[in-house]
Amino acid sequence: MSDTATKATQDWADEAEQRVLGEAMRLSPRLGWNASLVRAAAAAANLSPGETDLLLPQGPRDLAALLARRHAAKAMESLGKFDPAALKIRQKIREGVIARIDAAAHDSEAVRRWAAFLAFPTNLPLALTLLWESADQLWRWAGDTATDENHYSKRAILSGILVSTLAVDLASGRDSALKHLDARIDGVMAFEKWKAGVKVPNLAMEFVAALAKMRYARS
Repeated sequence: MSDTATKATQDWADEAEQRVLGEAMRLSPRLGWNASLVRAAAAAANLSPGETDLLLPQGPRDLAALLARRHAAKAMESLGKFDPAALKIRQKIREGVIARIDAAAHDSEAVRRWAAFLAFPTNLPLALTLLWESADQLWRWAGDTATDENHYSKRAILSGILVSTLAVDLASGRDSALKHLDARIDGVMAFEKWKAGVKVPNLAMEFVAALAKMRYARS
């Protein structure tokens, strides 16, 4: 396949994925996050069953990843208004988390269904992978270059802050979420002293608890 044909195929796949995801955002409050949602969203996006299987071989799991990565991309786009080099580390983390929850807030009803799906034990590895990706993107934007154990501890701690703040935002509103965020950042203002022994959270347990809060958050 030529480079031109390969690019055309990739462009079609990217555009089709986003069409399906857009339909899923509309349908998920009624259908939940499951295989039925994938079929209905794909049909609404004018995809055949064969095209759907090609694009989303893991069905709702692939769709969940698309949503997380769409929100991450929106957050990074929003952060483009800042010069991270001009910000202190605390503000970088604060603005990064706010950008991420802002992106999710636009799809709050769908996010609740997404959270309910990811809360299943069989989906937890995917959930943690997606969360880790978001935390890694934010740390890279913030200029982090750590390659030792601090690389992992920073991302684990930020992952916990991200998911818990999103959960509070959906359950109790933005004011409560910002208070929670500031308290969590205060609790680890060893951000510049990672080697001093900041306690790394049990990310799996924190993620499950936050997903449950998102799932049962007020409508």
